[in-house]
Amino acid sequence: MGDDGAIANHQESPLLAEMEKLRQEISELKQKNIDLEISLATAIEHGDLIENQLRQTEYRYRSIFENAAEGIFVISPEGKYLDANLALAKTYGYESVTELIETITDVRQELYVQPQRWDELRAYLNGFDSVTEFESEVYRKDRSKIWISENVRAIYDLDGSLLHYEGSVHDIGDRKIAEAELRQQRLLSERLLLNVLPQLIAERLKRGEKTIADSFSEVTVLFADIANFTAISYQISPKELVELLNNIFFTFDSLADKHKVEKIKTIGDAYMVVGGLPKPRVDHLEAIANMALDMLQEISNFFTPNNEPITLRIGIHTGPVVAGVIGKRKSAYDLWGDTVNIASRMESQGKAGYIQVTQTVYDCLKENYYFQERGIIPIKGRGLMTTYWLLGRKVKD
Repeated sequence: MGDDGAIANHQESPLLAEMEKLRQEISELKQKNIDLEISLATAIEHGDLIENQLRQTEYRYRSIFENAAEGIFVISPEGKYLDANLALAKTYGYESVTELIETITDVRQELYVQPQRWDELRAYLNGFDSVTEFESEVYRKDRSKIWISENVRAIYDLDGSLLHYEGSVHDIGDRKIAEAELRQQRLLSERLLLNVLPQLIAERLKRGEKTIADSFSEVTVLFADIANFTAISYQISPKELVELLNNIFFTFDSLADKHKVEKIKTIGDAYMVVGGLPKPRVDHLEAIANMALDMLQEISNFFTPNNEPITLRIGIHTGPVVAGVIGKRKSAYDLWGDTVNIASRMESQGKAGYIQVTQTVYDCLKENYYFQERGIIPIKGRGLMTTYWLLGRKVKD
């Protein structure tokens, strides 16, 4: 309820129920004393008995009130404490009940961090007469803040007029800290999961899907590889090498976000990305083509320790694939199919500084992009294929 995200309901609190039972017994015993209309001797005899029962019941009521481990209070409809026990005073940082009552004369302004919580509590009580687990943040005497959970009920006289509220308070600060830590851990787990799997796939796994395998009739796959990586690895330390790769791949990840395509994985110095899944899109080929051109532009900003430029080989192909999650440990979202194999061949049998694409890619993009025909070349596992270099995007007038 309210801005604090409190939980509230109107089930009866066991402690308040017991106090209400005793309170009703006291009321009934007092009424018996008033209504007693028999002989004087009998009245005296019965009156003494009733008075004795009344004292015992009142003692039990007061004992619960004063000795309960949780804070108990009686408060006016205007928000002024009429009575409280020492446990409540200690919860709020006061040395005595008297100090608490004299200091807090308006709980709305002086107790609740969010004053509207008192208004919300009263509105709830007006509708249901009682509320449990009403959570709020409150000030202690030293103005530090704690979280409490209140169980409160409205008390009426015989005419149905509201007399006051009585209730109990639990300090739930430790629980709130634990809940905050749990939320933080869940957020961390979510981020880690999204670093491994696409969001749509992660959501399906969280919903309980055991096996995820999907067929896509049209996607575009890109492979990129650092052409002179082996030579670079001999020039720098392992730490420097990892830092260099991390900076390059971080840049590529940013491009993937920009073009809204899905990074699949890195393998050593190779980078794999796909457009058109897990959420299909009609412009997947254009998105990957634009990403490839941007990758060539960005890699020009990186150099070897000897100040030599770092270059990429990039290969692209488009077609159908099967995609799914494999592995029980360190699960991965991966692609399979002829489209993946051909895109990989376009990269591995390409040239540094170029984007090699298939005839299919050329046919789809030739109206809006510049190409140079490479010619017919042998592709391992596929035989002879006509391929093209993707050079740039045409600027429309």
